[in-house]
Amino acid sequence: MENHTSFNVVGIIAEYNPFHSGHAYHIKKAKELSQADYCIVVMSGDFVQRGAPAVFDKYTRTAMALSCGADLVIEIPSLFATSSAEDFAACSIALLDRLGVVQSVCFGSECGDVKKLSAIASVLAEETEEYKEALRTELKKGASFPQARTQALISCGSLEDEETSILLSPNNILGIEYCKAIHRQNSSLSPLTIQRAGSGYHDPIVNPDQFGSATGIRKLLKEKEDNQTNSDSMFLQIPDSARQIAENSFPLFPDDFSSLLNAALLRLSMENLPFEPYADVSVELAARIKKQLPDFLPFEEKISSLKTRQYTYTRISRALLHIILGITSEQISLGKEAGYAPYARVLGFKKASKDLMGQIKTRGSIPLIAKTAGAESNLSELAGSMLRRDFYCSHIYQTVLQNKYHINNKNEFTRSVIIL
Repeated sequence: MENHTSFNVVGIIAEYNPFHSGHAYHIKKAKELSQADYCIVVMSGDFVQRGAPAVFDKYTRTAMALSCGADLVIEIPSLFATSSAEDFAACSIALLDRLGVVQSVCFGSECGDVKKLSAIASVLAEETEEYKEALRTELKKGASFPQARTQALISCGSLEDEETSILLSPNNILGIEYCKAIHRQNSSLSPLTIQRAGSGYHDPIVNPDQFGSATGIRKLLKEKEDNQTNSDSMFLQIPDSARQIAENSFPLFPDDFSSLLNAALLRLSMENLPFEPYADVSVELAARIKKQLPDFLPFEEKISSLKTRQYTYTRISRALLHIILGITSEQISLGKEAGYAPYARVLGFKKASKDLMGQIKTRGSIPLIAKTAGAESNLSELAGSMLRRDFYCSHIYQTVLQNKYHINNKNEFTRSVIIL
């Protein structure tokens, strides 16, 4: 690794909630497609973008990814790991770009056509007058925002009538956001995509003859915990090299955070503090939450009781999670001012790719953090506050994990990064 052109690195943006064979396939194909020597994964920490705790903690998921082809895993700052798809993508791209060694980013998509996704993304990123006028026209007709956006893209010639399903598929939508972030940040990253194989993103059914979805695997894990099944079939969806890690791990689910949620809501009400400063909490949603305060519902029932046509399940889940984690709209705005990713915190790496970290330290434009001791010494005040928020969020997760399973869990200051 004497110069930047002597090695090739591909980046992957992931949650691995949990890691399964489809993810291992993605890593393998990403390396093949990009002809990369190394694969760097930027991954959500202990809480994920849909507004929920990760089913396995971040160190477990890191170990699984490293055992299946990833060379280095870096944590996405919690402010943006639990934010909108647009902010999640913007932070992830900024993080990969600022490492200084990544040439391409590879993501899964339903359509498998990176040129089409990039073309749509460029229109959305630039927001030309033609597009904005078409969007306004459709919204005035009473169309929902997704419908209006689709029709506006058709009007601008970026989408054909028969291609409208592209904007209805979750991996396509995220892929467009990644391409949009690359465009807006003037990043040199090249987008690559692999067509999604196996079950759909939200498919709750796990078919043993194809790649399962993370949704389906989480469902089976929950059913096993609730004694609805004695089967360990979900573990067959995990590659052999990572299966034992999963089998020896302790899953958490949204309802495990019900007491924390109700306590946070009661405290805010008791102290007469507003709910609206928290990210994703509108005035209307705050009023609905206050109205239902004494119900003490479990986390997922609380979401369902608050859901309306205007507020999706995921939007409400993120809003409630932000209240638990103390994440406000102001903090997110400040995080954007800091460039989304003012540091890169290492969760784990392979011994064989240790030189890669040396190259990042040399070529990267942000500090690479492998140890918590003294981590803030090279950070600005704002970046330091973001890192402390990461620690806080993980300590919340670890508190619930320890309480549920009565295990002694190391905290963020005593736990070492994963090295395989």
